[in-house]
This record gives sequence, C-alpha cells and structure tokens, in this order.
Amino acid sequence: MTETDNFGALPPEHSRLSDSKIVLVPVPYDGTSTWIKGADKGPGAIIAASPNLELYDIETDSEVYRQGIFTDRPVEEDASPEAMVAAVEQRVGGHLAAGKFAVVLGGEHSVSIGAVAAHASQFPDVTVLQLDAHSDLRDEYEGSRFNHACVMARIKERCPIVQVGIRSMDVSEKPALDPDRVFFAKDLQGHIDWIDRVVAVLGERVYVTIDLDVFDPSIMPSTGTPEPGGMLWYDVLALLRAVCRSRTLVGFDVVELCSVENQWAPNFLAAKLIYQLLSYRFQD
Repeated sequence: MTETDNFGALPPEHSRLSDSKIVLVPVPYDGTSTWIKGADKGPGAIIAASPNLELYDIETDSEVYRQGIFTDRPVEEDASPEAMVAAVEQRVGGHLAAGKFAVVLGGEHSVSIGAVAAHASQFPDVTVLQLDAHSDLRDEYEGSRFNHACVMARIKERCPIVQVGIRSMDVSEKPALDPDRVFFAKDLQGHIDWIDRVVAVLGERVYVTIDLDVFDPSIMPSTGTPEPGGMLWYDVLALLRAVCRSRTLVGFDVVELCSVENQWAPNFLAAKLIYQLLSYRFQD
C-alpha cells in the first residue's frame, strides 16, 4: 500500500499495522440502498479527501495520527447482505482481538451490523449511540432483515441503543421505539440540555454509528436518503466531545457517504469528522 492509499496519506511509520493503535476498515457495500446508489464509493472518497486534512487539531491541541492509523484493505464481500455482515464482523473482530481501535468506513448503513456485532462480542456491556436522520427500526424491508432500513432493529437485538437526530420513520417502527432513548431532531432545536440528557442514558462503554444524513443537507448533500432539518457541524461535535469526555468510546463507524462529482466539501467533512472523533478519543 502506498501513502496515497491510506487515510491522511500518512508515511509508513504512522500507518503500519504493527505500529498503529487505530485501524480503519473500508466496506464499500451498497447492496440494499433503496434510493440513490453510490455509497459503495464512500470509503474511497473519504480516503481520497483525507490527505488534505491538517494533522494538528486545534481544539484538542493534539496530533492523533501519531497514535498510528492503519488503513486496512476493503471488505469486498457482496454475495448477500448476510455474507457481508459476517465478513465485517470477522474482520473487525480480528482487529479488536489484537487490541486495535477499529473504525468502519461505509458503505451503506447495513455494514454497521457486523461492526457492532464484533464490538458487542468484545464489550458485552456496550451501548450503541446512533446519529441518523432515520430510525432504521424496520424488522424487514424489501425482503431482507439486513436491509439498511433494518440496521438498528438488528443492532438492538445485541445491545441497548440511543438514537439522536431522528426525523423520519415509518409508522410500523413506532412499537420498537423507546421514547426515553430517542432524541428527535425537532426537539433539539433551541435547547441546551439535550447533550446531558443523551449522555445520561448511555452505558459506560459506547459505540457510535454515524449515518452522515444526520447532518442537514445544506452541509451534507451527498447521502443516499437526505432529509431536511438535520444537525449542524458543531452540534454533532459537541455531542461526540461530551461522549468521549464522560464515557469510554470503544469504536465507531461513518456510513452513507454518496459522493457527488465536483462536490468535494461533503467528502472532506466525512474525513474531518473521523479525524476529529479520533482526536477526542485519544486526547490525553
């Protein structure tokens, strides 16, 4: 792998697997998307944008790349959603067993099922924090229980979940929704205490799954299912910062980037988000 193939175009001394605390696992899968296709190009677009990051983070006064960030080869299993989930679980589980901090780059949201399964096996008490426009609690959609619209239904079978930024759902999902653990986007506007309320219902160990459509389309138009009324950059960062300060972040994923030609800002936003969250996680 050359420097341009890895996140941040980091030199070998900061991107070898043996020397890295952090592993990025690209999963270019788009098998169950139901509107705009292209999420399979998301991992590549993130990595292509990442060399333009400044590796010094102002907020944390840190350079997290010095922890070592290894970019793994993509998980390219696409025989079925179930096969992809199993392949992601196996790959991520191997890195966790080796003591690495694993980050999954989607791909559509169904890739998170395998990533969470691996973390739940390693950390049985983990809580999953979902940042998303959609509740994703259908038990089945278009003939599959592993569709991107079912991701949180499958994850909820393994561990407790907390949902933030939700602003779109089907009526069939209401019975699966826990009103004490969902924070609708409409209820975040004009309030300052919502972050404390979110953190209060999290367990000690947290895995974060970030569907990029949690952001408002004004700053993140490049998703397969955009929804108006989303969160903005500093609101999301404030929540992630609070989680990292008060809980143990054990892993995360960033999914559903559907890159659009000549719109580079969304790709860079996704890369910056990953680097910022790593900076929070490994801040001294």
